[in-house]
Amino acid sequence: MMRRFFLLVLSFMLVSFGSVVFAAKTAPKQAAPDYAKVVKKGVDYNKCYECHDTIKELRGMGKHSNLACENCHGNIDAHLKDSTNHPTVYTEWQACGKCHKEQFESFMTVSKHRPARDEKSQITNRAPNPYWDKLMMGHAFTKEHALTRSHPFMLLDQVLVDRAAGGRFQPKNGWMYVNEKPQKIWDVIVDTQPGSEHKAFMKQTAAAVNPVCFQCKTQDHILDWAYLGDPNTSAPFNRKSNPTAMIQSKKMQHGLNCYQCHDPHAAKPRIVRDALIAALTRPEADTLWHKDPSHTNFKVIDMGMRGYTRKIAILEKYDSRLLCGQCHVEYVCNPGEDRNTGAKIGYDSPLTNHFPYKDVLQLYDHYVNQLHFTDFIHPLTGAKLVKFQHPESETFYNSKHAKAGAGCDSCHTPKVKDKKTGKVYTSHYAVTPKHDLKASCLTSKCHSNWTEEDAKYAIDSVKAYIKGKMRKAEFWLDRLIDKIVEGKNADLPADVIAKAQDYHVKAHILWEYWTAENSDGFHNPELARESLAQSIDASMAGVKLIDDALKAKKASAQQTQAQK
Repeated sequence: MMRRFFLLVLSFMLVSFGSVVFAAKTAPKQAAPDYAKVVKKGVDYNKCYECHDTIKELRGMGKHSNLACENCHGNIDAHLKDSTNHPTVYTEWQACGKCHKEQFESFMTVSKHRPARDEKSQITNRAPNPYWDKLMMGHAFTKEHALTRSHPFMLLDQVLVDRAAGGRFQPKNGWMYVNEKPQKIWDVIVDTQPGSEHKAFMKQTAAAVNPVCFQCKTQDHILDWAYLGDPNTSAPFNRKSNPTAMIQSKKMQHGLNCYQCHDPHAAKPRIVRDALIAALTRPEADTLWHKDPSHTNFKVIDMGMRGYTRKIAILEKYDSRLLCGQCHVEYVCNPGEDRNTGAKIGYDSPLTNHFPYKDVLQLYDHYVNQLHFTDFIHPLTGAKLVKFQHPESETFYNSKHAKAGAGCDSCHTPKVKDKKTGKVYTSHYAVTPKHDLKASCLTSKCHSNWTEEDAKYAIDSVKAYIKGKMRKAEFWLDRLIDKIVEGKNADLPADVIAKAQDYHVKAHILWEYWTAENSDGFHNPELARESLAQSIDASMAGVKLIDDALKAKKASAQQTQAQK
């Protein structure tokens, strides 16, 4: 009797399970976008304009005015029936690539002039050890600080780096991933841990990635993020979100979307990075852009239709310093503390999503005197330091090349001719100008009298000179750290140690900026030399301060002993 009962139950479970499987297989799915087909006629625009007057304004600005909405959006019919049923946005590169074939294909080209996950702290690289780990002690960038790779891999590399998510996300195919084509990150990675706890799982890793980091790596979630990441009940993600859970949501899949720089409605250059818009519109008017009499103007537009503010800025013309400056820029993207009070600065503060947009010689005053912000405290000296990101835009801003009219695109994404069709287009293969010197350095507008060998020689010479200055700055910073430790062990007066720590802060800012800046100073060698010279001077002054105090203390002790 009991046996018959279990067989009956088992039969029921199998039938039920089979029904579930069948249902799962036959459930209707939304059709995947056809990226090979351009939709020329779709929904009546006027129906959209009844609610989206901003879109009407934008579409009237450029060549996309007659482009069917279905080329970039899905689920439109359902949205027209129920406005709360939001349309989907095609965030894939292919969505733009079906019309802009040459730009798309060049963007997807993988640069292999350097390896993947090439540590800056390797002895032959920009910030070699042993100095790097000592000078940056206490910061997650000592876990892995890799050189740049091709743009489509920006998000993938961010998720995999040892300092990001504690090693929990790994390539499905191990190291074979380095030769896989650019694709959605979840076609490449696997989550090796259960749950969404954001912590280190592997030895010598850190869980230091945060929601603000992703704003440069991708804009897949552009509609899910309020301006500056301010918490809002209607916005799925904000500055306080769990970054591991954000990755697990699979809403972020692509590195550097086309629409980060190109407005899909207006077909105009644009800024979507909220912290740059905030910097360019702040009342202090203190950025490089504000002080440039010929700066590129823009119009800020609120795109918020979902219960929260979401801003973009449409530029009057292409300006690669601003477009590239959305990501290739120094910014704060993490919590810290008030250097005066010691109070913690968390993600409830907009300071955790902040662009100074100033050059290196202004940053000590900006962080120390104006914001009172520090990223981390050096465990040996107690100095309250800043960790820089990748400030290429600000570095290049007032350089000789910039003053001569060159832009980031002149060297890194120049105009090229398709060998088959003869069509001239802007390459979106962002790479060193050494890759195509004829299209970058050797044009009629630039160094037309040079050979390719001349151009390489000039580039390498500048970089070698600046890297030499970086090594000297590191030597003296190392000396200063040791001296401060010596002074603390000798119980030097607190005011002496505090002044030496301030020298450490100055020397650190003026040096570490150039380890984060990805040109070895080539973008502005004059600024790099001045900054690194000032760093050396500050370190030397700090060393002298401690030495003098130690001598004075020794002399005082000897005098006291003699009097006895």
